[in-house]
Amino acid sequence: MLKVGVVIFPGSNCDLDAIRAVETVMNVKAVPLWHQDNTIDTDAVILPGGFSYGDYLRPGAIASHSPIMQAVKIYASNGGPVIGICNGFQILTESGLLPGTLLRNTTTRFISRDVSLLVTSNQTPFTKGFAVGQKVTFPIAHKDGNYQADPSTLQTLQENNQIVFQYVENPNGSLHDIAGISNKERNVVGLMPHPERALSDWTRTSDGVPLFQSLLSHLEAHV
Repeated sequence: MLKVGVVIFPGSNCDLDAIRAVETVMNVKAVPLWHQDNTIDTDAVILPGGFSYGDYLRPGAIASHSPIMQAVKIYASNGGPVIGICNGFQILTESGLLPGTLLRNTTTRFISRDVSLLVTSNQTPFTKGFAVGQKVTFPIAHKDGNYQADPSTLQTLQENNQIVFQYVENPNGSLHDIAGISNKERNVVGLMPHPERALSDWTRTSDGVPLFQSLLSHLEAHV
């Protein structure tokens, strides 16, 4: 049976949303992975949103040194699919699994609302079910979602088609309207918006469903 791990840090608050998405959309087993675990025995890994370790130092900084993240690094280096959502994205950049960094929003305020995104790459396990150029709506809920990177990194992201999602109307100051990126190998994806909060009409949008269906299709084909 397929299994998807959902990492839980002290301060995670979207872990149950991620677990629900795995179990209801993908209809596979969700396995909680505690921050002190040092092994992974699942077919994919989700780093959910929240405020890991209270966002002390800076969001994702302490979490990047946790035992589970050392295991995630090994897992990702072996080709395992990993997605980080919101704080999970911050943890991926702090861990060096994705380039760049997430800084304070240019408004300096916490922003919580729906945003429109463009899918700019469907070459990852998480976006195969989307069409390039497709417009989707996901909620955001962050104060530190301003993606920044040096010019060389930005050029590499563009040339390698590593920009996965872009904001239609930039809410936080992110360079090139970046909402989500992948690594060069395309098995690691990070995004600030919350697809796990966009699964049905009662959340005003079900545009997040194809992301989890994409992962399911990928795992069924490769596991």
